[in-house]
Amino acid sequence: MEPTNTEETATGPIQTKGKVTNGSSGILRWLGRTPVQTFILCPAAVFLFELAIHRGKPTIVLWGLPLLLWGYLQYRLVGNYRHPRAGGSSGMDVPPDRVIDTGPYRYTRNPMYLGHLIFLTGLAVTFWSWFAVLILVGRGIWFHRRVLHDEQRLLALFGQDYADYCRRVKRWIPGLI
Repeated sequence: MEPTNTEETATGPIQTKGKVTNGSSGILRWLGRTPVQTFILCPAAVFLFELAIHRGKPTIVLWGLPLLLWGYLQYRLVGNYRHPRAGGSSGMDVPPDRVIDTGPYRYTRNPMYLGHLIFLTGLAVTFWSWFAVLILVGRGIWFHRRVLHDEQRLLALFGQDYADYCRRVKRWIPGLI
Protein backbone atom coordinates (compact mmCIF):
# COMPACT_ATOMS: atom_id res chain seq x y z
CA MET A 1 0.00 0.00 0.00
CA GLU A 2 1.32 3.43 -0.94
CA PRO A 3 1.51 6.11 1.73
CA THR A 4 -1.13 8.82 1.74
CA ASN A 5 0.13 12.39 1.84
CA THR A 6 -1.82 15.49 2.77
CA GLU A 7 -0.99 19.03 1.68
CA GLU A 8 -2.76 22.25 2.58
CA THR A 9 -3.53 24.36 -0.49
CA ALA A 10 -5.63 27.41 -1.20
CA THR A 11 -8.49 25.07 -2.04
CA GLY A 12 -8.03 22.94 1.06
CA PRO A 13 -6.13 19.74 1.86
CA ILE A 14 -5.42 17.35 -0.99
CA GLN A 15 -4.76 13.70 -0.22
CA THR A 16 -3.08 11.49 -2.77
CA LYS A 17 -1.46 8.09 -2.77
CA GLY A 18 2.28 8.29 -3.08
CA LYS A 19 2.65 11.97 -3.97
CA VAL A 20 1.54 15.41 -2.91
CA THR A 21 -0.63 17.34 -5.37
CA ASN A 22 -1.61 20.98 -5.27
CA GLY A 23 -5.27 21.96 -5.50
CA SER A 24 -5.24 23.42 -9.00
CA SER A 25 -3.70 20.35 -10.62
CA GLY A 26 -6.19 18.19 -8.69
CA ILE A 27 -9.05 20.20 -10.18
CA LEU A 28 -7.53 20.00 -13.66
CA ARG A 29 -7.11 16.24 -13.29
CA TRP A 30 -10.76 15.97 -12.20
CA LEU A 31 -11.90 18.11 -15.16
CA GLY A 32 -9.86 15.89 -17.49
CA ARG A 33 -11.66 12.72 -16.42
CA THR A 34 -13.80 11.30 -19.22
CA PRO A 35 -17.01 10.90 -17.13
CA VAL A 36 -16.74 14.49 -15.87
CA GLN A 37 -16.41 15.73 -19.44
CA THR A 38 -19.30 13.63 -20.75
CA PHE A 39 -21.79 13.87 -17.89
CA ILE A 40 -21.05 17.36 -16.49
CA LEU A 41 -19.03 19.59 -18.83
CA CYS A 42 -20.69 18.66 -22.15
CA PRO A 43 -24.25 19.11 -20.83
CA ALA A 44 -23.27 22.41 -19.20
CA ALA A 45 -21.68 23.67 -22.43
CA VAL A 46 -24.68 22.62 -24.54
CA PHE A 47 -27.18 24.13 -22.10
CA LEU A 48 -25.32 27.45 -21.93
CA PHE A 49 -24.86 27.55 -25.71
CA GLU A 50 -28.53 26.81 -26.35
CA LEU A 51 -29.59 29.29 -23.69
CA ALA A 52 -27.51 31.99 -25.38
CA ILE A 53 -28.62 31.39 -28.97
CA HIS A 54 -32.30 31.01 -28.06
CA ARG A 55 -32.34 34.13 -25.87
CA GLY A 56 -32.97 32.32 -22.61
CA LYS A 57 -35.48 29.77 -23.94
CA PRO A 58 -33.71 26.68 -25.23
CA THR A 59 -35.67 24.00 -27.07
CA ILE A 60 -36.34 20.96 -24.90
CA VAL A 61 -37.47 17.70 -26.51
CA LEU A 62 -38.61 15.40 -23.73
CA TRP A 63 -38.23 12.18 -25.70
CA GLY A 64 -34.46 12.72 -25.55
CA LEU A 65 -34.46 12.33 -21.77
CA PRO A 66 -34.69 8.50 -21.81
CA LEU A 67 -31.49 8.41 -23.88
CA LEU A 68 -29.73 10.58 -21.30
CA LEU A 69 -30.86 8.27 -18.51
CA TRP A 70 -30.04 5.11 -20.48
CA GLY A 71 -26.54 6.30 -21.36
CA TYR A 72 -25.68 7.38 -17.83
CA LEU A 73 -27.10 4.25 -16.22
CA GLN A 74 -25.34 2.03 -18.75
CA TYR A 75 -22.02 3.69 -17.92
CA ARG A 76 -22.56 3.41 -14.14
CA LEU A 77 -24.06 -0.08 -14.00
CA VAL A 78 -21.56 -1.62 -16.40
CA GLY A 79 -18.74 -0.03 -14.40
CA ASN A 80 -20.17 -1.61 -11.25
CA TYR A 81 -20.32 -4.94 -13.08
CA ARG A 82 -16.81 -4.73 -14.55
CA HIS A 83 -14.66 -3.64 -11.64
CA PRO A 84 -15.18 -6.59 -9.26
CA ARG A 85 -14.84 -9.09 -12.12
CA ALA A 86 -11.92 -7.66 -14.12
CA GLY A 87 -10.05 -5.46 -11.64
CA GLY A 88 -8.03 -2.48 -12.79
CA SER A 89 -9.28 1.08 -12.60
CA SER A 90 -12.04 2.90 -14.37
CA GLY A 91 -10.65 3.72 -17.77
CA MET A 92 -7.27 2.20 -18.54
CA ASP A 93 -4.95 3.93 -16.06
CA VAL A 94 -4.59 0.54 -14.40
CA PRO A 95 -5.48 -2.19 -16.91
CA PRO A 96 -7.83 -5.01 -15.93
CA ASP A 97 -6.50 -8.27 -14.48
CA ARG A 98 -8.52 -10.48 -16.84
CA VAL A 99 -10.73 -10.44 -19.92
CA ILE A 100 -14.42 -10.60 -19.08
CA ASP A 101 -16.84 -11.83 -21.70
CA THR A 102 -19.98 -12.16 -19.62
CA GLY A 103 -22.83 -9.78 -18.88
CA PRO A 104 -22.82 -6.71 -21.13
CA TYR A 105 -19.31 -7.61 -22.37
CA ARG A 106 -20.85 -10.63 -24.10
CA TYR A 107 -22.55 -8.22 -26.56
CA THR A 108 -20.10 -5.32 -27.01
CA ARG A 109 -16.46 -4.83 -26.07
CA ASN A 110 -17.04 -1.23 -24.96
CA PRO A 111 -20.37 -0.96 -23.15
CA MET A 112 -19.16 1.81 -20.82
CA TYR A 113 -17.89 3.99 -23.68
CA LEU A 114 -21.09 3.20 -25.57
CA GLY A 115 -23.00 4.54 -22.56
CA HIS A 116 -21.16 7.86 -22.97
CA LEU A 117 -22.16 8.04 -26.64
CA ILE A 118 -25.79 7.14 -25.92
CA PHE A 119 -25.86 9.91 -23.31
CA LEU A 120 -24.42 12.43 -25.78
CA THR A 121 -26.99 11.36 -28.38
CA GLY A 122 -29.66 12.03 -25.77
CA LEU A 123 -28.13 15.44 -25.14
CA ALA A 124 -28.37 16.32 -28.85
CA VAL A 125 -31.98 15.13 -29.03
CA THR A 126 -33.07 16.71 -25.74
CA PHE A 127 -31.83 20.16 -26.77
CA TRP A 128 -32.43 19.56 -30.51
CA SER A 129 -28.97 21.02 -30.84
CA TRP A 130 -26.53 21.05 -33.74
CA PHE A 131 -23.87 22.11 -31.22
CA ALA A 132 -24.51 18.91 -29.23
CA VAL A 133 -24.31 16.90 -32.48
CA LEU A 134 -20.86 18.41 -33.11
CA ILE A 135 -19.82 17.41 -29.59
CA LEU A 136 -21.21 13.90 -30.18
CA VAL A 137 -19.25 13.52 -33.43
CA GLY A 138 -16.06 14.87 -31.86
CA ARG A 139 -16.36 12.67 -28.79
CA GLY A 140 -17.28 9.70 -30.97
CA ILE A 141 -14.03 10.11 -32.90
CA TRP A 142 -12.12 10.56 -29.65
CA PHE A 143 -13.68 7.42 -28.10
CA HIS A 144 -12.97 5.37 -31.21
CA ARG A 145 -9.31 6.38 -31.17
CA ARG A 146 -9.15 5.63 -27.44
CA VAL A 147 -10.67 2.19 -28.03
CA LEU A 148 -8.11 1.41 -30.74
CA HIS A 149 -5.33 2.32 -28.30
CA ASP A 150 -6.95 0.35 -25.45
CA GLU A 151 -7.29 -2.68 -27.72
CA GLN A 152 -3.57 -2.61 -28.55
CA ARG A 153 -2.73 -2.53 -24.84
CA LEU A 154 -5.16 -5.33 -24.02
CA LEU A 155 -3.89 -7.50 -26.88
CA ALA A 156 -0.33 -7.04 -25.61
CA LEU A 157 -1.47 -7.86 -22.06
CA PHE A 158 -3.79 -10.83 -22.71
CA GLY A 159 -2.62 -12.14 -26.10
CA GLN A 160 -4.68 -14.88 -27.72
CA ASP A 161 -7.48 -14.72 -25.12
CA TYR A 162 -8.17 -11.10 -26.07
CA ALA A 163 -7.79 -11.79 -29.82
CA ASP A 164 -10.39 -14.58 -29.53
CA TYR A 165 -12.71 -12.26 -27.60
CA CYS A 166 -12.35 -9.61 -30.34
CA ARG A 167 -13.33 -12.18 -32.98
CA ARG A 168 -16.46 -13.17 -31.02
CA VAL A 169 -17.70 -9.76 -29.85
CA LYS A 170 -18.19 -6.55 -31.86
CA ARG A 171 -16.37 -3.39 -30.84
CA TRP A 172 -19.39 -1.09 -30.59
CA ILE A 173 -22.87 -2.19 -31.63
CA PRO A 174 -23.81 -5.85 -31.10
CA GLY A 175 -24.10 -7.67 -34.41
CA LEU A 176 -23.08 -4.64 -36.49
CA ILE A 177 -19.76 -2.90 -35.84
